[in-house]
Amino acid sequence: MTVKKGFHVAVVGATGAVGGQMLQTLENRNFPISKLTLLSSSRSAGKKLTFKGEEYTVQEAKPESFEGVDIALFSAGGSVSKALAPEAAKRGAICVDNTSAFRMDQDTPLVVPEVNKADLHEHHGIIANPNCSTIQMVVALEPIRQKFGLKKVIVSTYQAVSGSGASAIEELNQQTKAIVSGESFEPKILPVKSDKLHYQIAFNAIPQIDVFEDNGFTYEEMKMINETKKIMHLPEVQVAATCVRIPVATGHSESVYFEIEEDGVTANDLKEIFATAPGVILQDDPSNQIYPMAVDCVGKNDVFVGRIRKDLDEPKGFHMWVVSDNLLKGAAWNSVQIAESLIHLGLVKEK
Repeated sequence: MTVKKGFHVAVVGATGAVGGQMLQTLENRNFPISKLTLLSSSRSAGKKLTFKGEEYTVQEAKPESFEGVDIALFSAGGSVSKALAPEAAKRGAICVDNTSAFRMDQDTPLVVPEVNKADLHEHHGIIANPNCSTIQMVVALEPIRQKFGLKKVIVSTYQAVSGSGASAIEELNQQTKAIVSGESFEPKILPVKSDKLHYQIAFNAIPQIDVFEDNGFTYEEMKMINETKKIMHLPEVQVAATCVRIPVATGHSESVYFEIEEDGVTANDLKEIFATAPGVILQDDPSNQIYPMAVDCVGKNDVFVGRIRKDLDEPKGFHMWVVSDNLLKGAAWNSVQIAESLIHLGLVKEK
C-alpha cells in the first residue's frame, strides 16, 4: 500500500463561495495533500464535491473532525471559527481563519505573506486572514513603505457584491434583469442582510459595507484602518477609509491616496518599484488607456496597480488605483499562500 506524502488538510465551509475557491486553489497549486477533509454546517453536510477528479462527501464540522488534521482552512463565518478553530488548534491543527473572528486578537498573527510572513513564527495555532479589501491595499503599499516610508493612507473602495456572498450576486443579477424588463423587485440583502433597510444594487452605488459604528465609520472601514496598522506594524500611520458596494460581481477596486516620508520621489520611481514587487502586476500606460480593471482580474492571484501619479499640491503625496479578485487574493489564495508559507518556513511538518 502506497502512503500519500503531504499534509492532512481540512476545509471548513467547503460548500461556500470562498470554500470552493480554496479547493480550486489547492488543486491549482498542487498543494501537498495526503488526506483531505471537507467540512460544513449540518445543513450542507452530505453534499458531494470533487477534488482532483475524486469525489468527497462533505461532513458536519465538529470538534472531533480535526483529529489528525495538520492545516485547517476556515471560511464558514465568524461564529463557526470562534467555536471550532480553538478546538482544532487544541488537537494540533494550524488554523488559517478567513473570518474577522481573530483578526484583532493580539495573540493571533494577521498575515499577508508579501508583507509580514515572519509573523507566522508567532502563531499559537490560529492565523488570521485579513479582510479582502485590506489585503490588496497592503500588498501595494508595502514595497513603497520599505523604500520611502509611509505616513498617511486615504482609501475609497469600489467593492464587488461577491464580498457579501453568492446570494448577493444572485440579487444583483435578478435586479438587473428586472430593471431591463421593466419589472418590480424588492431588495432583501444589500447593504447588510441583518440591517433594517435594503437597497437596490443594480445600476447603483451603496456607501455602506457592514454596519455603522458609533464614530460614523462602518465596520468594514474600521477593519481596513485597524488591520492595515497591525499587518504593517505601523500603529502611528494615519489611515481613513470609505467603502462602497458597486454592481460588479467579482473584483474589488480601490482609489488609494498615500503620503511617504522621503522628499524628491517621482511617480516613475514608484512604477520601478512596482515592476518587481512580489504579488503585484503593474498596468500603467495612460497614453494607451492601460490600467487595472475588475473585469480583467477575475481568476488571477495577483494585485494589479496603475494610475500612479503625484499629488498636485502635496509633494509627498501620491495616488494609485488597485484592483484584485476579492475571492482569490482577498480570501482563498491568501489563505493557501499562508499554508504554503508555513511549509516553507518549517512551521508545519509531515507526520
